[in-house]
Amino acid sequence: MTRRESWHGCCLIGNWNRNRDEKMNPHRIIEAGKAIFEAQVLRSHGLVIAAFLAPWSRPCQILNSVLDEVAAGCETMVKVVKVNADDNPDLSLVYNIQSVPTLLFFLDGSLCAELVGTASKEAILARLQAVSRSRDQEFHMPTRDQEHEHHPL
Repeated sequence: MTRRESWHGCCLIGNWNRNRDEKMNPHRIIEAGKAIFEAQVLRSHGLVIAAFLAPWSRPCQILNSVLDEVAAGCETMVKVVKVNADDNPDLSLVYNIQSVPTLLFFLDGSLCAELVGTASKEAILARLQAVSRSRDQEFHMPTRDQEHEHHPL
């Protein structure tokens, strides 16, 4: 499989069907409060990154541009939801956000992974790929050999 054919490769080089001069789809990045968070993250099907940010934080400002790149490159596969942690303390408490920026990765409305601090585009895509693969492994029945490996006699 070539880099272009892989899920990760698609996001790394961007959506090649998109016009290069076209700006990223602004509808894939959503600013959310509590009600919008529930609708766009918890009731969502597929992959969602919930980014807990603060406008005064320099690391959050840096991560904002990285998230814009991820959203532009993966616009058909991933939804990015930005939450102002200062304006939404209830959401921050529910998800135990102790530092900004914090990225929460949801798959079909369930929290699957977390990244705290700034991260590169590649690190975010790698985490997305791991979360995406977890769905496939969740329904995979182990073979007898694998069962014996995990449960030695």
